[in-house]
Amino acid sequence: MASKVRKKAALQHKLQQLRDATSSSALNKASIIVDASKYIEELKQKVEGLNSELGDTESSSSQNDELPMVTVETLERGFLINVFSEKNCPGMLVSILEAFEELGLDVLDARVSCEDTFQLEAVGGESQKNDSIDAQMVKQAVLRAIKNMD
Repeated sequence: MASKVRKKAALQHKLQQLRDATSSSALNKASIIVDASKYIEELKQKVEGLNSELGDTESSSSQNDELPMVTVETLERGFLINVFSEKNCPGMLVSILEAFEELGLDVLDARVSCEDTFQLEAVGGESQKNDSIDAQMVKQAVLRAIKNMD
């Protein structure tokens, strides 16, 4: 008999918790459960909406991520150029080196990895005939070379 009373009290306590969590004003079990199921459906719709927004954000940011990250630092006589891309495309290194050549930059030192990702770290020295190049020009030329590969 005592266990039956404990079970009933535990059930009442759980129903009260469910009422509180769902902001239900219902008094009987069936109505509390109906309110809880409606609340769960509302939560599911909110989750779907948030997932949809997240998917839209990711797809728009993935379009921006198609171009690699390019940084160019000015050195005493030249530039330190770093290029990183999540994907490696055939011909990317050649395109970048051609851009250097068009700018009149001589590659003095370079490290390249072209396996799954593309990574380039290069030191480009300006040739004597061209000293009007700045870091922004180098960055734009590299980005243009990569973009024109498509």
